[in-house]
Amino acid sequence: MKAIRFHQYGAGDVLTYEETDRPAAGPGQVVVKVSGTSFNPVDATIRAGYLREVFPVVFPAIPGIDVSGTIAEIGADVTGWAVGDPVVALLPMSGGAAAEYMAVPADLLAAAPRSVDSADAAALPAVGLTAYQALFEHAALPAGDTVLINGGGGAVGGYGVQLAAGHGAVVTATAGPGSAARVRGYGAEVVDYTRTPLAEAVAGRRFDVILNLVPTGSEETAALAELVADGGVLISTTGPVPEGVGRGVRTVRMFVRSDTVQLTDLAARVDAGTLRVHVAARRPLTELAAVHDEAVTGRLPGKTILYPA
Repeated sequence: MKAIRFHQYGAGDVLTYEETDRPAAGPGQVVVKVSGTSFNPVDATIRAGYLREVFPVVFPAIPGIDVSGTIAEIGADVTGWAVGDPVVALLPMSGGAAAEYMAVPADLLAAAPRSVDSADAAALPAVGLTAYQALFEHAALPAGDTVLINGGGGAVGGYGVQLAAGHGAVVTATAGPGSAARVRGYGAEVVDYTRTPLAEAVAGRRFDVILNLVPTGSEETAALAELVADGGVLISTTGPVPEGVGRGVRTVRMFVRSDTVQLTDLAARVDAGTLRVHVAARRPLTELAAVHDEAVTGRLPGKTILYPA
């Protein structure tokens, strides 16, 4: 089979499209014929070696932590799945989805949504689960709460706005001109951060939950904490959070984890029409190195799906 592999840490040009052995399904595994994977910023960070102490890889390594496709082979001790079943999964940070086939532990699989293209379903796992866990685990979001999503126009933010609004929260989100209409359509009041600084736009207001999805410095993150209502929570996916804010405010730096029950719920919401999957671009797997370079230089248009050529 063909796969994207890298044999050492480095820039995007270490990613090569090459021939490798097709995997076999071991005990507790299935082989997935890959329809799509998606680019996540952590992919580039791992490829560059910045996280080698936290998420070491074994060379040659295949990137890609989101996978969608159909089951091609079932290993021993796997029940509940059949060849041909459409599936999605969030993989460990070691990745493996940037290939024509991959072996996946069966306990990571969820049934893919049927109402979107099979490749597009790869836009759901990592970012959908991040939004879900932030709102329903870390924030324990009740209906009626006020929620501010800093970065509502991004991949996680789009799901966050939809999940929060669908849960009955009153949502405000930052977004640029290119995504404002979409985010507004998801049910949020939109702050165009390119026109008005956030602190000015929400002056005099506080929020029960703030979800920060934007890389912010310590002063910016502290300023966000000041916008949290008494007893509320600031959750950040992008860096450290301040401690000892007072007023009963909790601060959480979160990291996503695989959860098949939650991913099944997300897929069901997609099929029910209450959660929309947004894909900014679809590109052949052979262009993955270019996608990494565009992401690093800020030229990637948004959630990008890669499909085997």
